[in-house]
Amino acid sequence: MTDVQTTEVDPPWEGLTGAELHAACMQAAREGDRRAMDRLVAELTPLVWHVARANGLDRSVAEDVVQTVWLALFSQLGKLRDPKALAAWLITTTRREATHPFGRRVQPVPLSDEVAEAMPSTQPAPEDEAVRADRDRRVWRAFVRLPHRCQDLLRLTVLAGRAEYQLVAETLRMPRGSVGPTRGRCLDQMRDLLASEGGSR
Repeated sequence: MTDVQTTEVDPPWEGLTGAELHAACMQAAREGDRRAMDRLVAELTPLVWHVARANGLDRSVAEDVVQTVWLALFSQLGKLRDPKALAAWLITTTRREATHPFGRRVQPVPLSDEVAEAMPSTQPAPEDEAVRADRDRRVWRAFVRLPHRCQDLLRLTVLAGRAEYQLVAETLRMPRGSVGPTRGRCLDQMRDLLASEGGSR
């Protein structure tokens, strides 16, 4: 009598990476595989989150945008013609959602002086925080002045790392060998922009 197999069959995306992983997961998700949806969300939410925050959204609004983008994807899984272009689709959709009225930066509710003074502070010293905030503002101002293609390339290479340059190349439809040199030129442009406003240090 043969033994009954009780273990689950490995999912079709097992062992895949990058665009091939995304394509396999999308195909399985179209067939109703919840694990495939979960894997896509886990794999690419950092990218969606980074794009949302890079558009100036605060944390709570960025979370709404991330959720909206995933709902948009799963509601039209059958319409995305090229599953390998998923990362590019997510970048474009997130950027569009971030410009909607609900996605604009929410101004914080001011605290009264009495409440503010009574609250223990776990934040850095005001002087340090001011320096950090000024540096971050200069970096983001320079970043958003870059061409969109440079912005997307830098986001993807930061998130994916050098080991996934093939994914970056496929997402942006460019030769793999040109990812590194193009990234270098984009970083040079950003340094020039920072230097032009005295923020190179």
